[in-house]
Amino acid sequence: MGTIGTALTELRSAQKSAKGVSLYSRFVNRPVGRYLAAGAYACRLTPNQVTLISAAFSFAAVAGAALGTPTWTLGLLIWLGLAVGFAFDSADGQLARLRGGGSAAGEWLDHVVDSAKITALHVAVLIAFYRHPGHFGTADDLWLLVPLGFQLAAVVTFFGGLLTEKLKPRPAPGTPAQAPSTVRSLALLPVDHGVFCLVFVLIGAGPAFRWAYTALGAVSALFLVAFLAKWFRELSAVPR
Repeated sequence: MGTIGTALTELRSAQKSAKGVSLYSRFVNRPVGRYLAAGAYACRLTPNQVTLISAAFSFAAVAGAALGTPTWTLGLLIWLGLAVGFAFDSADGQLARLRGGGSAAGEWLDHVVDSAKITALHVAVLIAFYRHPGHFGTADDLWLLVPLGFQLAAVVTFFGGLLTEKLKPRPAPGTPAQAPSTVRSLALLPVDHGVFCLVFVLIGAGPAFRWAYTALGAVSALFLVAFLAKWFRELSAVPR
């Protein structure tokens, strides 16, 4: 195994295309994940082990959101757990490419963890709204529909995007990757998981968290409609 420095050098030339990636993922999450992947490489960890580390941080944060008493300190800890988990989520794929390619089982594990994390995080918010109605201002049961709607939008977006990627024909070998659009990267910020994690910093503020979370849920629903139209149009042009 090589050193961290050697791994970082190799990783710089083994990055996925930045097309369709938000500014946060492009300039924060992927670079942090690169350092984590290099460290994991030096420690002789496998991509699957890195995926499980990501899951441990993410689900610890989910448990805190669901079962903890909402305070500013808890909010910071939830954000930190989610952000670190997200960075390790980027690191597992980078580590796999550094080691010469991943496996079907590894990709399966990564997607299973991602889908469980997305689902559980909104369930945790639902539980928090139910357990602390006075703090969040969610005494009206209609507020409990917000995390359910957000969860629906998030799960369909995740599955729809994943399925579209699998069904679209792969570009021919040697085809240059399209240059990323800064405007598109900026527009995608509201639906980036890393930006979503930041809202949990406000969990100690009660109603401010509720409104920020609701606003992101509404934006996610609007993006879902746009994504579905785009994906259906792209796949309609694919011959069967």
